[in-house]
Amino acid sequence: MARILAIDSGLTVTKAVVFDTAGRQLGVVRRNVRQIMPGPRRVERDMMDLWHQTADAIREVLADSGTHPSDILAVAATAHGDGIYLLDQQGAPLGNAILSLDSRAADVIGDWHTAGIDRESLALTGQMPHVSAPSALLAWIQREEPERFGKIAHVMACKDWLRYCLTDSIGTDRTEASTSFTDMRTQNYTPDALALFGLQSIAPALPDVAHSAEIIGTVSEAASAQTGLAQGTPVAAGLHDVTASVLGIGGHTPGVMGIVAGTYSINEAVSDTPTPDARWFCRNGVRPGVWNNMAISPASTTNYDWFLDTFCATDRANAERRGQTIHALLAPEIDDALARASSAIYHPFLFGSPYGAAASAGFFGLRGWHNRGDILAALLEGIVFNHRHHIDALRATFPTDTARLTGGAARNPVVAQLFADILGMQVATSATDEAAAWGAALCAGAAVGAFAQFDADPRDLDAISTTYHPRPDRVAEYETRYAAYQNLADILPDTWDRLNTLEAKGRRTSND
Repeated sequence: MARILAIDSGLTVTKAVVFDTAGRQLGVVRRNVRQIMPGPRRVERDMMDLWHQTADAIREVLADSGTHPSDILAVAATAHGDGIYLLDQQGAPLGNAILSLDSRAADVIGDWHTAGIDRESLALTGQMPHVSAPSALLAWIQREEPERFGKIAHVMACKDWLRYCLTDSIGTDRTEASTSFTDMRTQNYTPDALALFGLQSIAPALPDVAHSAEIIGTVSEAASAQTGLAQGTPVAAGLHDVTASVLGIGGHTPGVMGIVAGTYSINEAVSDTPTPDARWFCRNGVRPGVWNNMAISPASTTNYDWFLDTFCATDRANAERRGQTIHALLAPEIDDALARASSAIYHPFLFGSPYGAAASAGFFGLRGWHNRGDILAALLEGIVFNHRHHIDALRATFPTDTARLTGGAARNPVVAQLFADILGMQVATSATDEAAAWGAALCAGAAVGAFAQFDADPRDLDAISTTYHPRPDRVAEYETRYAAYQNLADILPDTWDRLNTLEAKGRRTSND
């Protein structure tokens, strides 16, 4: 039976997924990948650990799904965008990868803002540089680690590292190439962007660019031994996971708002003209002449995961011993809290925000009679409020009354209904568990002729979708709550700066 293998590597988990050519998911294996946090604002990972975990996941999913290696028509990877994965002249990792949750380059971004470089970047590249953009991270390395900077031979993204491990081929695709150094009008690299950021010397390290649905190599002998894939299996270039997720749910088309509620708050509107704005990134779509207008921040369901890991570890362990999930345990508490009035408001800015790197997370309006359910309800509302912040900006320029939602939160009907009520628009979710992986599979399949083109989804999307409609009474209530959320964000910048000063000063010991 003809099958496709897709790799989807996020910020905490890497996955291998097998699909048939009808779009049915036949198997998925997940492996956790450890994050390394050597100091404040630094979030890294061991590149070889990522590959080993991914290779193990591939081998296991082939076995679990009963897939013979010869059944795999093609492979493609998708992964978290931004951040940087560096290689030296010998093709070996040059230190840990820096993830897109990292914000060490905050001072670089501040300097560029003072100098007006961010506005020049917007006009040229279609985006304001941010703390985890390759441009900012490379500038930080150039400033703080010049010896490491001088050894850089290849700059790549996460999925490109996995492609290299599979094929020994170095390169990227159109969607990933546009994270920092392309002219938004030509959609190609421009030396003007490198000069703007003072990174001219890095030009030879930028990877060649292919179409996402283009075969760029085949599985090597070494990768075959590690993964169980057949040597010579075609590998497509793949794509950035934002685009892959939206493609996988049928949202990579003008007139539809694509929403990914995962580690990042991702909100995307596709256009056929470049439309730069400081509130979003205007990046390359999969094919020439299409742009992804992406309003994002690292402030979505990672907040929920953090709360569970930090405050519910014992409850989770007890629930699992009883054969129950922590989500099922908490659901009645959250449902009860959402049904009653509350003064609790939450800003989901643990790892970043649309308001800049200074913003931090916080609960407001808490009272002694609030319980865990009230706090979790406020947390979930805050996550959706942050999505709305981005979506309001996008839909003012790209009008739509329809959204397609994916991500872990989309599987929860309560959360999906929250999106409909807070956004005031119909929101559709699909039965696609692994949307980003399916987006990559579409590209892999198209590259070998299994599909007519990368967006020729063989599934009946209407049949596998559930649509949530906004409830007028809740829409009105959330307009009031969202206004309070915004007002807090407007008045807090000085407070955020003061709190950050406390962290910068650190603590003195009694012996000082």
